[in-house]
Amino acid sequence: MMAGDTAGGDYKDVVLFLATAGVVVPILRRWKISPVLGFLAAGVLLGPFGLGALHQSLPWLSYLTIESPSQVAHLAEFGVVFLLFMIGLELSWDRLWTMRRLVFGLGGLQVIACATAIAVIAALLGHGAVSATVLGMALALSSTAIVMPLLAEQKRQHSMAGRATFSVLLLQDLAVAPILVTIAFLGSHQDNDFSFKPLMAFAPAALGLLGLVALGRLVLRPMMRSVARADSPELFMAASLLVVIGAGLAAAMVGLSMALGAFIAGLLLAETEHRKQIERTVEPFKGLLLGLFFVSVGISLDLSRLAAAPVLIVGLMVGVMTLNGAIVFGLARLWRLRRAAALETALLLAAGGEFSFVVLQSAMTEKLLDRTLGQTILVASTLSMFAIPMLAAISAAVRRRVLAANPAASAPSVQHRET
Repeated sequence: MMAGDTAGGDYKDVVLFLATAGVVVPILRRWKISPVLGFLAAGVLLGPFGLGALHQSLPWLSYLTIESPSQVAHLAEFGVVFLLFMIGLELSWDRLWTMRRLVFGLGGLQVIACATAIAVIAALLGHGAVSATVLGMALALSSTAIVMPLLAEQKRQHSMAGRATFSVLLLQDLAVAPILVTIAFLGSHQDNDFSFKPLMAFAPAALGLLGLVALGRLVLRPMMRSVARADSPELFMAASLLVVIGAGLAAAMVGLSMALGAFIAGLLLAETEHRKQIERTVEPFKGLLLGLFFVSVGISLDLSRLAAAPVLIVGLMVGVMTLNGAIVFGLARLWRLRRAAALETALLLAAGGEFSFVVLQSAMTEKLLDRTLGQTILVASTLSMFAIPMLAAISAAVRRRVLAANPAASAPSVQHRET
């Protein structure tokens, strides 16, 4: 009997998630509510700060609570990995090269400008230079995992604002590895014991990036061609999953993000004859794992901290989103995006992102950031991610209004075509 209870407990979290995906999300779709919002809300409700906080007084609620948030979070990381693979699969090296001015120009300036502005404000509020720098780097990052599915759901990923948003998000993903290396360097240097070791992490990361591209060109295409000849759907599915997860793990081994490794694998397979078949095979896994990622974000929202300091946390959220949005809008206009497209881009990129969790957790581990402050910022960042579906709806309404007034506005500007 005890063995049965243990087995049931092991699978309970999975059953709760599948119930959310199979019951709650279809109802929300019928009500024309974003599934992203449904998964986020389900995470809050099913997490330790939702129903889990009541299970001591009402023990039966433990059957409706996800008891292993850390395990869910580890699995949920693959949602972002699969998302970046699919994005790479829809692109190609040639298309990425044509977007280089948006990716490295607009994207690079966004990260630098937002990080600098937040760091300066944090320093003026009395935080040390290191803490202020860490906060700037963490809060300059937006959410690829939430923004891109929303754009795809609204069929706006190929619009002017959609391409600009994706370009900035891609650069942010590229910036995660250098940011984490910087945090490791600051952590080793805070006791005045200078070490080049953290800086040397750039070398294997750069070599690993080149190695992924070279190995992918030599191995991936012939492997998928060979698997396709076997004419076995099961074998093709196994090979597709191996490519996504294997590329992600290979990138992680050399200090890059798993999502970036999967993105490169997608780019390498984008121009092959098997692209559509791979896309159809991977899509269901991407959808489920992304849903699990959104649930994990909801689980991480500490409602007790929010209840203890609602004005502070909401104020932080609104302040950071306003600052980031204003900077992105200004940079987008500098890059000659039309006013409406610049506003759409600013709204989509204003909120926090999943990699800010990684940066803040790493900084707290290295003792560069006070844990109480770090946890407060994490709650504010998580809360801002809940606002992304609403911001995306507002940006879509802006787009519809502009197109209704001026149908020619849907055409890309000359500057945008060049990029």
